[in-house]
Amino acid sequence: MKRKFSDDATMDEIMRMSPAAIRIVLQHGMLCVGCPIASFHTIADAAREHHLDEEQLSCDLQAAAGSSD
Repeated sequence: MKRKFSDDATMDEIMRMSPAAIRIVLQHGMLCVGCPIASFHTIADAAREHHLDEEQLSCDLQAAAGSSD
């Protein structure tokens, strides 16, 4: 699967580029929507802060981005 966003994209950028990613963020128990830190956190940062598997989160966000084409 072609990556829809880079590793240094922030959570805010990802949710703006692909609104379908918001559902994934919420399903993972994160409240990045509207969070002032979302404009600074990458996927790796968010995964670390929320004790999530970074690879799984990234795959889920990429899949959501691909489904919104």
